[in-house]
Amino acid sequence: MGGKRMTTDDRQQQAEARLNQGLLDHWYPVAKSVDVTPEVPHACKILGRNLVLWRGADGRVRCVEDRCPHRGAPLSRGRLRGEHISCRYHGVTIDGDGVIVEVPALGNCGLKGRKAIAGYPVVEMQGAVFAYFARTGQHVTPPLDLPVELTDPEYETFLCAAPWNCSYRYVLDNLVDPMHGIYLHGDTFTLSEGLTRDLVEVESAGTRFVIKRVGQQGTNLDWMEFVAADHLLYGRVVVPYPPAGGPGGAMFVITFVTPVDEEHCLICFWRVRRVSGLAREAWRFLYRTTFEQRHWHVLEQDRELISAMPPDARDRELLYQHDLGVSKMRRILAKKARDQIQAEQDAAAGSTTQ
Repeated sequence: MGGKRMTTDDRQQQAEARLNQGLLDHWYPVAKSVDVTPEVPHACKILGRNLVLWRGADGRVRCVEDRCPHRGAPLSRGRLRGEHISCRYHGVTIDGDGVIVEVPALGNCGLKGRKAIAGYPVVEMQGAVFAYFARTGQHVTPPLDLPVELTDPEYETFLCAAPWNCSYRYVLDNLVDPMHGIYLHGDTFTLSEGLTRDLVEVESAGTRFVIKRVGQQGTNLDWMEFVAADHLLYGRVVVPYPPAGGPGGAMFVITFVTPVDEEHCLICFWRVRRVSGLAREAWRFLYRTTFEQRHWHVLEQDRELISAMPPDARDRELLYQHDLGVSKMRRILAKKARDQIQAEQDAAAGSTTQ
């Protein structure tokens, strides 16, 4: 006999739960490169999963479930052995794919060679470690296709990463809201000018869209882009810089938001300007000595406000014209969640008929 037929409400509830936890089948930055060393394992929680990262003797980063398959002790309390990690409890040693490579307490043990815990593909780029989280039934790891600002050597980048005590969905909403800049950040160096009354419009192009102000450009947070690629989500913001801001013209902020769980997230901002030669050195000096502290001040304004919002804020909101970008982004993410769940169900149904 077949199982209970899933209703539309069931699918919507599953999609909402998936969104709250974090979309699968995506790449996310999970740690700063400097936090993952060859000496000590690095523990983190991503998409509700406890993970451990370490840098092997060969310099490569590994990432697996933070659970020894023997008795469940956290591997993040263990020791690094060359390219592998050993549990401190009984010495069981795991490789970067989650395969048991040694059981020293027994020697010739039948567990050796068994894939016992989840391993996650990782790529290290621009000072961050990205990990891929596959959905059920998905076995091919897609390439990490980062934006040009993080791959072209003509751009100079600075990574700002911090944990925030709020849902990642609130942060994404903030990214596609150009009108908050003149209000929330009106006391800052680059965002203190602009119209306090305006309209916004959305321009769509494939997997991305731009939300921009109608009445002004080049003054405040007037232009924001949200990219919802097949396996990657990020935002691009243009921050107009006056001549006093140094060489390089406008600064771009490339933003990734990684869900930790339903009430916490990891924010990774790359501050980017296209500069070279002496101008690059001048910009690096200005950033470290002057602008880095100002940028953190702006981020703190966002963090303090968003973290104070109640968990049910989305259930009681009244949206208006300025929220066109918020509405469009939410529709895109909801469709991604529905498509993932449907693909998982199709894969499960296929496996039962074989």
